[in-house]
Amino acid sequence: MRISRRYTAEGQNPFEGLNFSSRASKIANPDGSVVFEADNVEAPESWSQVAVDVLAQKYFRKAGVPTVLRSIPEDGVPEWLWRSEADDDALGSLPDSEKMTGESDGREVFRRLAGCWTYWGYKHGYFDSEDDARAFFDELCFMLASQMAAPNSPQWFNTGLYWAYGINGPAQGHWYVDAETAESSPSPNAYERPQPHACFIQSVADDLVNEGGIMDLWIREARLFKYGSGTGSNFSNIRGDGESLSGGGRSSGLMSFLRIGDRAAGAIKSGGTTRRAAKMVVVNVDHPDIEAYVNWKVLEEQKVASLVVGSKLNNLHLNNVINAISDGRKNGLNGESTDLNANAALLKAVRDARIAGVHEGYLRRVIQLAEQGYTGIYFPEYDTNWDSEAYGTVAGQNSNNSVRVTDEFLRAVEADDDFSLRSRLTDEATRTLKASDLWDQIAYAAWSCADPGLQYDTTVNDWHTCPQDGRINASNPCSEYMFLDDTACNLASMNLMKFRKEDGTFDITSFEHACRLWTIVLEISVLMAQFPSKRIAELSYEFRTLGLGYANIGSLLMVSGHPYDSPEAMAMAGSITAIMTGTAYRTSAELSKELGPLAVCRVP
Repeated sequence: MRISRRYTAEGQNPFEGLNFSSRASKIANPDGSVVFEADNVEAPESWSQVAVDVLAQKYFRKAGVPTVLRSIPEDGVPEWLWRSEADDDALGSLPDSEKMTGESDGREVFRRLAGCWTYWGYKHGYFDSEDDARAFFDELCFMLASQMAAPNSPQWFNTGLYWAYGINGPAQGHWYVDAETAESSPSPNAYERPQPHACFIQSVADDLVNEGGIMDLWIREARLFKYGSGTGSNFSNIRGDGESLSGGGRSSGLMSFLRIGDRAAGAIKSGGTTRRAAKMVVVNVDHPDIEAYVNWKVLEEQKVASLVVGSKLNNLHLNNVINAISDGRKNGLNGESTDLNANAALLKAVRDARIAGVHEGYLRRVIQLAEQGYTGIYFPEYDTNWDSEAYGTVAGQNSNNSVRVTDEFLRAVEADDDFSLRSRLTDEATRTLKASDLWDQIAYAAWSCADPGLQYDTTVNDWHTCPQDGRINASNPCSEYMFLDDTACNLASMNLMKFRKEDGTFDITSFEHACRLWTIVLEISVLMAQFPSKRIAELSYEFRTLGLGYANIGSLLMVSGHPYDSPEAMAMAGSITAIMTGTAYRTSAELSKELGPLAVCRVP
C-alpha cells in the first residue's frame, strides 16, 4: 500500500505545529476527597479539559513503564520501528522508586498506538516501502494529537504496551490466528498481542460448566472486561425455570444465571480503570422466563427505593425512641424511662415507629441500648446514586437488557392475539398469554427504568450480509455491532468538525484520506489481536468485521445552520456516510489486491 502525506512532512516531527502544555487533571468525590490527581499532564493545548481528563485518568498507562528502555533489533524491521523493553542493566543502578513510572505525556500514547499499528503492518507487508510506513506512522500521530480521529478504548488501554515498553504478563487464556499460517494458537502471554477490539458478541449454550456454556461465558466475559472491551450474548438457549434437567431435577431458570453474571460483571472494572464493565443481555420474546426478565430491573429499582426510604425512616424513628428514653432519664424518670406507661414521649415514639413500619426487633434493641446508657444509634441512610451502596445490593445493574422481538410477535400485538412462550428443550408451548399484555409489560418496564430495549430479530436478519454463515442473535452492549455469534469488531471514529474548512465547506479530500488510513488501522488491528476464545479468534480473523464511523455530526449540522430533521441535514449526513463507506470499501479492495481476499471470500 502506498501512503501519501497530507498533515505531516517527511523528516519532520509529526507533532510539528501542535502546541503541548502541562495540564492538571483531578477526580474528587462529592465530599471533596480526591480519587485521582495528576498535576503534570502533557497534552495538546487545543484539547478541552474533559479530553485531558479522559487521557490522564483512563488511557495513560499508570504503572509498569520502565524509566530506561533499550531497542530490540529485529531483522527486516527498520530501526525506528524496533520494539523496546526495559534496560535491566541501566535500571539495576537506580533506586527501586526510580525504576518504573507511568505515562504522563500524550505524545507517549500517540506514538505507542501508531508505532504498534505500523510495526505489525510493516512486518506483514502492508506497505510498499519504509517511506510509506513512516508516512503512515506520522499521519496517525498527527491525527490522534489533533483529535481528527480516535480508536475505541481498548486500543488506548492495551495497544503498544509490549511494543513500546516491553510490558507483559502471564497468558490470560486468549487465542490468536497467525496471519502467516492461518492457524489458531493460545496466546503465550498477556500483551505481545493486544486486545484492541471493543465489541464482542458471544454465544452461550445450555450447559453449565463445559466449553461454550454458562460458566465458561463468565470467564470469557472477565477476559474482555479486564482489558476494556464489552460483550453481548443472547441467553435464550438456557432452559426456563422448572424445565427438566438430565439428572432428573428441575432447572432454576434463566434468571438465576443472569444474576450470577451480573454480580461477576459488577466486580470487574473495565480496562482496570474506573469505568464499569460493558455488557448486553438479550432474551428472545418467546422464552418461558421472559416476563421475569422484562420486570427484573423494575423490581430491583423498587428495592432501591425501598432501601432508601426505609433507611431514612429507621434512622429517624429509632433515634426518636432512644432520645425519648434519654430525655426521660434526664427528666427524673430514671429506671422508668424505658417504661411505655411511665414515659409518654417514649410511647409516642414507639407508636410512630410502628406506624412507619419499623421492625419490632429493632425497637427492642434500641430500648436495650438505651438501658445501657446509649443516647443515639448510627443507622446508615442510603441514596439513589447509581454508584451507591443501595444499588450495589440489588441485581441487574451491570448490563443493558434487550428483548429480541419478531414480526410474528409484533403482528400478534397489533391483532391482540395470543402468543405462546416455548420450551427451550422441546419448542412446545409452555404457556399462552395475550401478546398485548406482554407488550404492555415491556413498555412499562422501559418507561420505569429504561430497560429493556428492543432488538428487531426479523428485520435484522432480513438485512444480514452473511445469512448463510448463521443468524444474528445479539449485539454488543451499545448495539451498533450486530453480526454472527462469537465475532468481534474494533472501532474508530472520525471527528467531523476537524474536516470543516474555514469557509464552512467540508474537506472531502482530507476526509477520504483519513478514512483510508483508519480502515488500514482497523484491518491491522485484526491481524495483531488476541481474543477470549479460539472460536472468536477464528471467526473474527475470517470475517474481519471493522467499525469505521464518525462523531460530531450534530455539531457539524448546527454550525452549518441545518436543523437535524431537515432535508439539508439528511443530505449532508447521507453524503458523508456514503463517502466514508465508499472509501472503506475501496481501501478494502486495495488490501485484498495486495494481501489476498478474506478466507470466507475465497472460491475453492
